[in-house]
Amino acid sequence: MRILIAEDDLTSRTILKVVLKKHGHEVVETVNGLEAWNVMQQPDAPQMAILDWMMPRLDGLEVCRRIRSLKTDQPPYLIMLTSKGEKADIIAGFEAGADDYLAKPFDPGEFRARIGVGRRMIEIQKKLLDARNTLEHMAMHDQLTGIYNRRAISDALSRELSIEQRHHNGLAVGICDIDHFKKVNDIYGHQVGDEVLCGFVQHMGNILRKYDYLGRWGGEEFVIISTGITENDITILFERLRAVVADNPIPTKAGDVFITVSIGVKIWKENETLDTLLAAADSALYQAKSQGRNRVYLTDELIEEDKER
Repeated sequence: MRILIAEDDLTSRTILKVVLKKHGHEVVETVNGLEAWNVMQQPDAPQMAILDWMMPRLDGLEVCRRIRSLKTDQPPYLIMLTSKGEKADIIAGFEAGADDYLAKPFDPGEFRARIGVGRRMIEIQKKLLDARNTLEHMAMHDQLTGIYNRRAISDALSRELSIEQRHHNGLAVGICDIDHFKKVNDIYGHQVGDEVLCGFVQHMGNILRKYDYLGRWGGEEFVIISTGITENDITILFERLRAVVADNPIPTKAGDVFITVSIGVKIWKENETLDTLLAAADSALYQAKSQGRNRVYLTDELIEEDKER
């Protein structure tokens, strides 16, 4: 573990460093409070800091306060090193943001024990953060395909719509439906159907731009949000998506499965809401399916001539 030492006394700093390195820690040395503060602001700042109370430029209390003002999901563990033993001083250290304190002159055994406590706290904190991030990911992503779920893609569309209303860079929504997907499940079974859904998402991901969004709307329906795009580019993009699905079978444990997709697309126009935008895209999808499937339909205007399966 990387540990910062902020101590202006050479002897104390050397003893601390020797003990920490002996137990496998990587040490970052600073000789005053300002140096310590500069190190702890870096993206790769040490997870633990041992701060002398009395230091030039910035004292340990001020360094603690500044570190605690930083916005981070993983705040460092701070140990105050001090010769002050009065309860009022100890309370002042904790109120400034210290997690623990060590009185000078310190006992090496006690020092190692307190470092061990800090390390365990850091590990617990990391586990809690990982668990929180996992839950957040699960709440926003489809369990099968790994892409945004319905709630998350709706939230993304709401954000992009708000941006588009201000900047008018071009926004389009496409609703995709895998043609005759029920037949895939009926013929091959639901496990193969799941493989097809994942393969379809992979096809989409290979074509979509890094700033486009893809989410599972439900079942075999998917929503694509395209931002910063012209009407001509919209036609090209969604036709490429349709073509890559039609031209590339999806490998499954039952062999290659051929599918096609119908896509209804709506370009945002002034004063349209999220609901009217989605409703128009859904209506365009209905037109694409009713006119033969395996096609892209842009609002009321058919992009491609009829393509029979």
